[in-house]
Amino acid sequence: MRWVTRANLHVDRTACAWLIRRFVDPEAEFVFVNPGTDPSSLDGHTFDMRGAEYTHVEGHCSFETIVLRRGLDADAALVEIGRIIREADVLPRRTRWPEAAGLDALMRGFQLSLPDDYEKLRLTGPVYDALYAYCREKVANRAEKGQTPRPQLRLSRRLRDHLDNS
Repeated sequence: MRWVTRANLHVDRTACAWLIRRFVDPEAEFVFVNPGTDPSSLDGHTFDMRGAEYTHVEGHCSFETIVLRRGLDADAALVEIGRIIREADVLPRRTRWPEAAGLDALMRGFQLSLPDDYEKLRLTGPVYDALYAYCREKVANRAEKGQTPRPQLRLSRRLRDHLDNS
């Protein structure tokens, strides 16, 4: 199947392409278009562009949207990668997951040094394979220790909840 996204790949688009090839469509063909291209005029699945089939929705990055819509969210490592991708992709976050800043720096380096998006996909695939292995280990260790992730509440919500209960 054909998968279409914006040219000049960065974090979310390279991660989505890896996810698609690895878990959704091993025979995926990727096409890169100008940022202003209307997704409805394109043949294939569109991702990480305005109006795309898979894009940022309700605070989730495109990677997380694909994970959720394709039913891959039972894989805790993919969910964890999604959090890291979101933090690396959406400014001004890059604070909660320490891995996000490093991933952003690596993908920005690929973006600056490689004009060919197909070459970026070829070279970033192993980075995401390694991140997936790391996240599998991370979530397995969390489960072994019996840790339950704490819900992340924004300061504004905590303050509002505190004032409502006062």
